[in-house]
Amino acid sequence: MQAQTDDLTTLLEIQQIDLDILRERKTLEELPQREIIMECRQKRETIAAKQGQVSALKKDTMRKLTRITDEDASLAKKEQGVQAAIEAAHGDFRHAEARTKELAGIAKRRATLAEEHDRIAGELDKIKALEAQVQQILDDVDAREEQATATFKEQGGRCKMRIAEWERQRQSLGATVDPAVFEIYEKTASRTGGVAIGRLDDSRCGICRSSISGGRLIDLKAQAPLGICPSCQRLLIIE
Repeated sequence: MQAQTDDLTTLLEIQQIDLDILRERKTLEELPQREIIMECRQKRETIAAKQGQVSALKKDTMRKLTRITDEDASLAKKEQGVQAAIEAAHGDFRHAEARTKELAGIAKRRATLAEEHDRIAGELDKIKALEAQVQQILDDVDAREEQATATFKEQGGRCKMRIAEWERQRQSLGATVDPAVFEIYEKTASRTGGVAIGRLDDSRCGICRSSISGGRLIDLKAQAPLGICPSCQRLLIIE
């Protein structure tokens, strides 16, 4: 295959750049921060669900306390009215006795409400403590993701800059190679995953290391200065 020596040297440079780009893209893809960020986002979904449950429980508990408080306030007002009626009875013992029993019933109910209020208030304190704990966990996850994102942008940015610079160099070098030769290189590189060109090492392919002998070797050398390995179909520089 006809090719200029300078073109072959340039293709080897381009291949090295291609390998550098592949390695850098793999490094970018495998940055540990990427996994940390995904893990944090998954945890946030779980925590958010838990936070919603705690919030709903807190609202329900607060509604119970409000009902108790409202009922107690109503009973307190009623208690004052009954007490005033007893004081206004003026010797009407039957009326006073009935009111006294009513007053005792109100007092008993208020005592029950007070106990219930204390119990539910204790539950609310526990719920608030759990709410604060969940929020702290969420804050920790946010901080971890923020830190991972910052370092990912920093390290990933450097990777992308190197890739961009290599791609610029590749484009510049590719423009100096015979278009027909460069097209063959590109197709071979695409098919082989990057390593497209090597050297004939005595009677072996410098890439796949397959032994080439007899008529196949003679035919290959006849393609000098650029041939194709009969085994792996990669380009071989024949010197």
